[in-house]
Amino acid sequence: MYQLYIKRQTITIEGGIYTPEIFRSKGTPAFAFRSDFHYSLYLFLKDWFSRSPFLKVQTSGSTGIPKEILVEKERMMRSAELTCSFLSLKEGDKALLCMSLDYIAGKMMVVRALIAGLDLYPVAPSGNPLREITVAFDFAAMIPMQVYNSLQSEIEREQLAKIKNLIIGGGAIDPKLQKNIESFPNKIYSTYGMTETLSHIALRKLNGNDASDSYIPFSSVTLSLSEDNTLVIDAPLVASERLYTNDIAEIGADGNFRIIGRKDNIINSGGIKIQIEKIEELIQPLLSCNFAVTSYPDPKFGEIVVLVVEHEIDSNILNDIQPAYYIPKKIVKIDSIPLTETGKISRMVLKKMIFEKISDN
Repeated sequence: MYQLYIKRQTITIEGGIYTPEIFRSKGTPAFAFRSDFHYSLYLFLKDWFSRSPFLKVQTSGSTGIPKEILVEKERMMRSAELTCSFLSLKEGDKALLCMSLDYIAGKMMVVRALIAGLDLYPVAPSGNPLREITVAFDFAAMIPMQVYNSLQSEIEREQLAKIKNLIIGGGAIDPKLQKNIESFPNKIYSTYGMTETLSHIALRKLNGNDASDSYIPFSSVTLSLSEDNTLVIDAPLVASERLYTNDIAEIGADGNFRIIGRKDNIINSGGIKIQIEKIEELIQPLLSCNFAVTSYPDPKFGEIVVLVVEHEIDSNILNDIQPAYYIPKKIVKIDSIPLTETGKISRMVLKKMIFEKISDN
């Protein structure tokens, strides 16, 4: 069934229409030579139009070692249909592809273009994907860092505001970032999902009168909480099994949900369980530099809270944080907070760095 559907698909790239036969032949279409990123798109489409019902996808590795998993093309198409329907995307709409094709977010942008007949514009992934853009897009997906960088330039900021539907994924939305886009005239959403859900299964509006701090799951998704209050996902259209996440959540009576933080981002200090994301939320208004929170072993408390910064700070600005056990017991300066390729804090790498740095002193 899926093979017949894929066989009939075409892809529109910068106004040019390409059929499956082009990607199954020995020749290479002209668009593939426009840039290295265009060529990677060609290789993905060649893989997509192959006879295999599966694709390999790499996880982001934000809290562990990145790994490759096999995903079904049919389920990827179902996921694409959910997003395109939610955003009312239609044939001919212009879509910006500015995310790596090594990960599910980039791959799903291409699949959405295939499903909805979108006109796809590939721009090599970078911190400033809108720098040389003159096209007004109907749809784009970005990571928070790309949105933040775009806001620093008036020209890029204007381009950002022209994107009719913008989804932001791959990391938490900083309150300052949301404040900067809350008055934008377009529709901007934060996404919730993971590689195993084939991109997102829920969206949260970030601007306009219907902005919210809760995610709205797709109608085909059923959510519950584990004994540890972590989110459990039943999404039969995109995942064959029930998914148990490490995300601590609250589910409202309306079925919408809020993410509190990750279970593996809890610091057990003196018997008190402290959520890393909660500390970062309290510290964020106090600092202008990049920072992150991690832990370090301690003979008295078991673990202590450690603040990692990229510039020297006055520790006194942290003294009023409440409750007092949220106040970091150590502050460590490093050159750069380690990030994954998708722009998330690499918690595992950071913890190892700080352990080695403190232990050496």
